[in-house]
Amino acid sequence: MGKKSTPEEIIAKLREVEVRLARRETAGQAVRWIRVTEQTYYWWRMEYGGL
Repeated sequence: MGKKSTPEEIIAKLREVEVRLARRETAGQAVRWIRVTEQTYYWWRMEYGGL
């Protein structure tokens, strides 16, 4: 298990994924770039996506 990310780090990573998706990368490619699983990404998006 890796270190827990702070809410600020999570939000920054979610923004990075959004930028990559806008550049037409797949969700899988974008999520691998921020080094989390797709499951973690979707959970974070559900929890922090509205911020």
